[in-house]
Amino acid sequence: MGAPHRTGPSRARRRVAIAIAFAVVVGTVAATALSAAALGAAVPKASARGLQAPAGHGGLSSPTPAQPTTPTASAPPSPSGCHRPAAATPKVTVTDVNVGSRVTGYGQQGDTDPLPMAIAATPSGGSWLAWLGTDGHVHLGKLDCDDHLVGTPTSFEGIDLQDVQADSNGGVVLLTRAGTCHTGPLCGGTSSPCNTMWMVRFDNSGHQVWERQVTNLGGSVGGYDNGARFVWWYQHHGRLASDGTDYAAYFGVAITVQNGACVDIHEGDRMQVVGAGGALVSGHDSFAVGCSHSWTTRIVWDPRTSHFAMVCATDNACRIAQPNPYRTVASGTCDGTLFGGDLVLASTPGYWTAWSQGGQARLEHFSKGPSDTTIRTSARTSHPHLVSYGTGRMLLAWGSGSSMAAQAYDAGTGKTVGGQFTVGVKDHSYQAFKAYPDGSAAYPAAGSTSTSIRVARVLPLGT
Repeated sequence: MGAPHRTGPSRARRRVAIAIAFAVVVGTVAATALSAAALGAAVPKASARGLQAPAGHGGLSSPTPAQPTTPTASAPPSPSGCHRPAAATPKVTVTDVNVGSRVTGYGQQGDTDPLPMAIAATPSGGSWLAWLGTDGHVHLGKLDCDDHLVGTPTSFEGIDLQDVQADSNGGVVLLTRAGTCHTGPLCGGTSSPCNTMWMVRFDNSGHQVWERQVTNLGGSVGGYDNGARFVWWYQHHGRLASDGTDYAAYFGVAITVQNGACVDIHEGDRMQVVGAGGALVSGHDSFAVGCSHSWTTRIVWDPRTSHFAMVCATDNACRIAQPNPYRTVASGTCDGTLFGGDLVLASTPGYWTAWSQGGQARLEHFSKGPSDTTIRTSARTSHPHLVSYGTGRMLLAWGSGSSMAAQAYDAGTGKTVGGQFTVGVKDHSYQAFKAYPDGSAAYPAAGSTSTSIRVARVLPLGT
């Protein structure tokens, strides 16, 4: 029988550089044998954390009604349209936004540490800016065309921010909340808080419309119960994408598996889709568990194929892969330096993804199988950022000293467009640039004070 359940210090903020660093095995996991066929994916045998439980569909059965938050004033209507000037070479603006409340700092930037901030483009060209406060809430404010805060921010209960996306009626924020573990017991290791992942739908005033759990805790299911899919100290960062009606969340997840009289906790990823009314939607490329182990999960909606496309970094054959079922995009090495970047649509059929091995960023073009084009960039980084940048282009960015460096690329051929340039804000390994309708791209970064956020915007590039 495994060791009894123990309550110890939370490891939720422990820095884990990649999923193979999850060498602290929870329980006598080597004894667990699960069917890979039930998941439609190969299961790594070297570590039981790679063994996956049978797929299950989690979440609540109906939308949770909006809960009141601290009373706030409504933001004014969205801008009527932003038409930022294009130039022959990329130009960068940096705006320091005083958000009026304390913002969580960058911290250690480990892949289990909280994400401080995220930004979303509205269809009219303005922004929604989300940030993790120090008060147990995720805050949300609207920005105008000049990246200035308008109206009064709202907030939602949340202990970690993941992403924010917007549409003409408001948007969705992906965040983490506290959950329950129950008793297990664990087969070994130390207990850590069991949390949940949620989508929160907001309207154009920033007020909650509905909320939906996309993990499956609640009622009789705690994190240490067989079949649980929840957020543990394991890597759990996630991203959002939308097909125009439904929202998809792709994120790291803890997976609880019965092992005799105790439970083991594995790590993988999960993709769930929520419809316009706040109910979970089956199909739509969703799955309970895809890659395992999994880190740097990335997702994009492809209107050309009417499917969500995803990539993960995984120690299952040490690669950048498409999940459910596994399809190799690029082969890597499990040496502690394998990280995924971001995923964008190519201007030709298929996609580009950025990733890094040995501290060098690469770009890979692929469709449904292995990469057919590899670009070894000059970016020396473990955490590249990639974003669509106007028509037919994409922008690669990475940390360079106290600032960021960036380079535009052709989204069809992968060739460079112009030279490298500087984005004068501090990089964060796991935050994202977002593309805008006018061809610009924006990135949220640490501000000049504990209550401000810098918005770096790369203005549109002329033809």
